[in-house]
Amino acid sequence: MARRRSRSPVVPGAGQGLDRLKAEVMRRQGYAVQDARPDLVKYEVARSLGIPLQGTGNNQQLTTEQAGKIGGPIGGSMVREMIRMAQEHLAKRQP
Repeated sequence: MARRRSRSPVVPGAGQGLDRLKAEVMRRQGYAVQDARPDLVKYEVARSLGIPLQGTGNNQQLTTEQAGKIGGPIGGSMVREMIRMAQEHLAKRQP
């Protein structure tokens, strides 16, 4: 049986910080992001890619490839930014 994916951050209380990071990163890429609801940027990404993501319902019509094309730019951008931040932090710590 496949494990169900948890959508909560591993670190308790990190959700707000991740939301701020998502908003900042996606805004830099030219997407309109609401500070109060950065999770809604996925609809703008989907629209820009021509993928029919719906706000209501379960989006069963989407293929795995389409879902990846929506989430990939968001998550990938966030990971790249976190790596950049970590490298910058480490560089400052070295004598």
